[in-house]
Amino acid sequence: MSGTAATIDRACAACLRRAWLLGALVAHFERCSPRRSDLSGLLALPDGDLIRALGGRDVPVLRDRYRGFSPSTLRSTLAAFALHVVCRHDPAYPPQLAEAPDRPAALFVAGAWERFAALVAAPSVALVGARRASGYGLEAGRVLGRELAAAGVTVVSGMALGVDSAAHAGALDGGGATVAVLAGSAHRPYPSSKRRLHRAIVGAGCVVSELPPGAAVRKWSFPARNRIIAGLAQATVVVEASVTSGSLITADCARALGRDIGAVPGQVTSPLASGPNDLLFDGALVVRSAADVLDLLFGAGVRPAVRQRDGSELRPTLRTLLRLVESGRPTLGAIVAGGSDAGSALVGLAELELLGYVRRGPAGSYVRVP
Repeated sequence: MSGTAATIDRACAACLRRAWLLGALVAHFERCSPRRSDLSGLLALPDGDLIRALGGRDVPVLRDRYRGFSPSTLRSTLAAFALHVVCRHDPAYPPQLAEAPDRPAALFVAGAWERFAALVAAPSVALVGARRASGYGLEAGRVLGRELAAAGVTVVSGMALGVDSAAHAGALDGGGATVAVLAGSAHRPYPSSKRRLHRAIVGAGCVVSELPPGAAVRKWSFPARNRIIAGLAQATVVVEASVTSGSLITADCARALGRDIGAVPGQVTSPLASGPNDLLFDGALVVRSAADVLDLLFGAGVRPAVRQRDGSELRPTLRTLLRLVESGRPTLGAIVAGGSDAGSALVGLAELELLGYVRRGPAGSYVRVP
């Protein structure tokens, strides 16, 4: 195991070989059910058994490639993509995830290594939910993410469309305490439409994956990713989810690990509320606000210090834009009428929205997020 100024390498050759094998088998995993129960058993198999279980007619070729695997080649690829790596045999491996019987052999990390170490050591909560979330679900995910991160809690999610991305964006707003777990390589945004969010998380939090660079994203990758989300967190909170949502797989994984589960109640007539409401019926914690989650983590009435952001930490151009929105120029037109460049103002407003300082309202207006 070694480390350089650019990347940290804390993985043994055997775990790197296992990670390579998962990448080589991505298409073969499609033969199994996407539910967690099937995947968990497969992912816990030793390397040779996994090749026999999934390889089919490719078993001889896979065995030859497995024997010829070069750890140095993968290490060079990781350095080229500025990815850190840690394996399950190293003390720096996330302690919560280490408890899972089907834990990944290795985790690839995009973002500052010191920040990753701090984030996985802090109290942590998984915030997950529907991709096609309602406005209520998006707002709930974002507010919970912001308030938990501001209290020093690491927000873990999957950077998917909808609630997941809202939770990450909220955590960035609250101070950046967030870890995104991807179904593909850590250095490559998925979905691709979330490039800016991925860049922001790498810059202020961390992005992790069990798959090496170049691995394709497949259907099975998502429930596999969900087990890591649950494994990294002390508790899992479901914001919105239909009865077939992958978010409920995350809750199942958390339950199998003996972790706490919470849910945000929803309108009983909404299909998006069926998942959380079923969890609540089965005894999940009712999450009405971040206070309920903080009570679960720290004890009733105990509150960690909350970081407040007034905009003073922004660069001057963004501080100016924020002041204009606060002072009654809520639209791009009003800002440009005051002498600002339209292109720069539009880019700046988009960045302020991503960072959680403003929110887009009706008719192209912007409002300051409290």
